[in-house]
Amino acid sequence: MEALKILEKSQGINWDYDEEADVLYLSIGKPKPAVGLDIGDGVVVRYDEKQKEVVGLTLIGLRARLLNGLNEQNKQ
Repeated sequence: MEALKILEKSQGINWDYDEEADVLYLSIGKPKPAVGLDIGDGVVVRYDEKQKEVVGLTLIGLRARLLNGLNEQNKQ
């Protein structure tokens, strides 16, 4: 099995938040074309097939996740 490169190089993390859709886009380095792999729970890993490396993440429903987490924490 080939190795999967994850954060092998020290590059900056770029992000963009779509408030209307409640989606956070994270890119390692400059955003670039990639295949989206849905890994469940509203998380999509963006993968560059040529370079065989993860180039970003998409988090769907971020606001709802944060509010649920805060509500759970306040119940404790």
